[in-house]
Amino acid sequence: MADNDRDAYTRDLIADMRAHGGVPSTGYFAGRRLLILTTKGAKTGEPRTAVLAYRPEGDRWVIAGSKGGAPTDPAWVSNLRADPHVTIEVDNEVVPATATIEAEGEERDRLWDAHVREMPGFGEYPSKTDRIIPMIVLERAA
Repeated sequence: MADNDRDAYTRDLIADMRAHGGVPSTGYFAGRRLLILTTKGAKTGEPRTAVLAYRPEGDRWVIAGSKGGAPTDPAWVSNLRADPHVTIEVDNEVVPATATIEAEGEERDRLWDAHVREMPGFGEYPSKTDRIIPMIVLERAA
């Protein structure tokens, strides 16, 4: 998919989410729990937007830097490492948040296991890559 096609797809998905209470109504993601993550580009400083599956955990949101099991982390993970202050849009609510990357250890594994239990499609990604897929916790900013 060309970059401009991907950008158009993302814009259309976001418009669908916003028109339907934050939950897409059509296509592959219809009815799935997604959030809109806006980061600051690590190199450009420009806003960057990604639509991601998430799992609520109490008053936090958990996302995975899976990139479908690709050999590299998604660009938004680099953006979070450079600046963890983000904005998320969940259920049509815009929330300033702070990201924590749980890159290793028992907490990372616990987050991953819970993610896969709730969204089994993620379970195949580790077999496609040699990297440890980062788990990110988003918390409402104070």
